[in-house]
Amino acid sequence: MISRRRFLAALLGPLALIPPLGALPAHADETTPTEPPNVELVLDVSGSMRAADVDGRTRISVAQQAFNDVVDALPAETHLGIRVLGATYPGKDKTIACQDTQQLVPVGPMDKAGAKEAIATLRPTGYTPVGLALREAAKDLGTGETTRRIVLITDGEDTCAPPDPCDVARELAAQGTHLVVDTLGLVPDEKVRKQLLCIATATGGSYFAAQSTEQLTSRIQQLVDRAKDTYTRTPAGVTGADRCDTAPLLSTGVYTDREPFSEHRWYRVPVEPGQELRASVSITLDRPLRNDFGVLLRATAPDGRELVRGTDAGSGRTDVISTGMRWSASEDEGGDDPVAGAGGTPVVCIVISNSLAPGAAADQTTGLPVELVIDVVDSSAAPASPGLGRGWLLLGLLTVTGLVAGVLVGWLVRAWIAFRRVA
Repeated sequence: MISRRRFLAALLGPLALIPPLGALPAHADETTPTEPPNVELVLDVSGSMRAADVDGRTRISVAQQAFNDVVDALPAETHLGIRVLGATYPGKDKTIACQDTQQLVPVGPMDKAGAKEAIATLRPTGYTPVGLALREAAKDLGTGETTRRIVLITDGEDTCAPPDPCDVARELAAQGTHLVVDTLGLVPDEKVRKQLLCIATATGGSYFAAQSTEQLTSRIQQLVDRAKDTYTRTPAGVTGADRCDTAPLLSTGVYTDREPFSEHRWYRVPVEPGQELRASVSITLDRPLRNDFGVLLRATAPDGRELVRGTDAGSGRTDVISTGMRWSASEDEGGDDPVAGAGGTPVVCIVISNSLAPGAAADQTTGLPVELVIDVVDSSAAPASPGLGRGWLLLGLLTVTGLVAGVLVGWLVRAWIAFRRVA
């Protein structure tokens, strides 16, 4: 008698002939950058860091613990350096004090034990030459094809200007040195916040306020990790408009903006026939927010007709929310060019909308950091993702496939019941 296992194999064999309804899209190999991520942490060790007002501890001790935790968790591929300011000269001669910045650990593969030992020796001492320290940090990082990042941690504004740190940040950005400066403030002071925000905005970076050991450690770690993810491209500053016809015209690239709470920001992208627009947006949550917030990314025609909405593209990080979308002219079934703008120029309008609301004690006037990635490529002949597709031919194929599968399954069930009776 034929065994049940062999009988089932014979019956199920025809099912293997039914073609799959869809195949996963192919992914192109990503180009590996020739340089590692390069980051330098710049720490304020001026006399004010002696204040014991962060979780009952001195600001310097909190910063030292945060640095140690970050060094322990440093990705092997990241090259990290550490520079300090106001760490060695205790005197009153401002000319000397305002030159007080040194590189504690050179940018490169990290000697973790040596770095932690050097950090432990720091004692709050002098003035706060932030502008000079930023210039020197840029030199420490050097130049190259990939983006360098500076993470500045300070509890006060520059006490040595000139050079003014905002002017230094603008100067570095204007040189095209692929440099981003992220800033962390240790005290809730409005003057400090404005200066650090100015530095970050000028270079496409982010500003954060950290008022506890956990917040400082978490923020530094996030910024170091972000360097690993984003160092291949340098963001360009842009300001979105409140409607499409006055929005800035963008090409392929990475852009930064600041979007006010519960508002819309518009941008325009030329998309020629036969091209596909791909866009993604990430908003950094740099302050406490109320619950139930979200971000919407849309593409519209110049006349306001919606073309496509973004889908969730979050990475699981709690400090950033993201969404992405893709659209090509072939997706629109209208007879005329759906994105023809003034003068016949094909243009797609991108709209970033947020339903974010700040917490009761959070800054409500400064917009949140936005990073917008634009890519325009040749339209793909394959579907954007697995799915039903569109068109009568595909619909007919799916109908026939379903009918054949139903007949086979019914036949298999009847044969199985008959086999059980004779067995």
